[in-house]
Amino acid sequence: MAGPAKRGRNEPEPRPIIVKKIIEAGHGGHHGGAWKVAYADFVTAMMAFFLLLWILGATTEKQRKGIADYFAPTLIEMKLKSAGSNGVFGGDSIIAKDNYPHKSAQTGSRSLTIPKDATGGASEAAAAERMRDRVRFAYLKKQIMQRISTDKSLSKLASSIRFTDTREGLRIDLVDKADFSMFALGTDALLPEARALMTQVAQVIQSVPNGVIVRGHTDALPYAAGRSVNNWTLSSARAEATRRALADAGVGPDRFERIEGVADKEAYIPSDRYDPRNRRMSITLAFSGQDPADPPAPTPADPPVLIPTH
Repeated sequence: MAGPAKRGRNEPEPRPIIVKKIIEAGHGGHHGGAWKVAYADFVTAMMAFFLLLWILGATTEKQRKGIADYFAPTLIEMKLKSAGSNGVFGGDSIIAKDNYPHKSAQTGSRSLTIPKDATGGASEAAAAERMRDRVRFAYLKKQIMQRISTDKSLSKLASSIRFTDTREGLRIDLVDKADFSMFALGTDALLPEARALMTQVAQVIQSVPNGVIVRGHTDALPYAAGRSVNNWTLSSARAEATRRALADAGVGPDRFERIEGVADKEAYIPSDRYDPRNRRMSITLAFSGQDPADPPAPTPADPPVLIPTH
């Protein structure tokens, strides 16, 4: 076997041969595919965001509340296996049932007040009843004025009837004028024309179930000294006389809720308390379901609603 060739004197030393191996490692589809997971999470979040925007725009307030209640955490499950001492707020809930191990042996009772929903129940029924009353009152106004305008003996008194919507109900004022008075001077004796006028009113309002409130009013003219009668007693006596006239004309006795005399304290013409129009009788049809013990609403602040006769 031949040995290595001899190197000449001027020949340089041979350089070592270096072999470099490069092994390419697999990248797993561009950095292992972790970006795909992040992108999927981003797309999912965006989809949920746009879905939320769509729900907010396509649902009502009541529907959104129902959706929120569905996803909201409940406290009922936290009390199922406890005595109400675990979890947030003790695991208690307004509608939760006791689940104590020996609840039958417990003494005492728990009382919870659950408020009614302001959007339904009794409030809606009261509002509907109030609306029916207003429609009924509008019909009664037309009926009263039609009766009086077609009666030749009473048509001249049409301007003495005033209708006012108050917080109590529909107030019908029978007002004195300079040339017309319902009662004899200083007494509670009804004059014939005034009695006929009240009879027409009674025949219309006797067909409705609303309660009746009668108030007597006077002007501010004082009585002579030494007399036992004053504006308070006179207004009360005239209110009772009006009640009797309405009852005689067909209004049932159980319909009357209050009979009051207020003298000159609720003047129809506040700027002139001596004006004859302050002498009047007020017949108020109360709203249905109103408590008769409620304090009466002040009448002078209520603007009169005049109904034309033709």
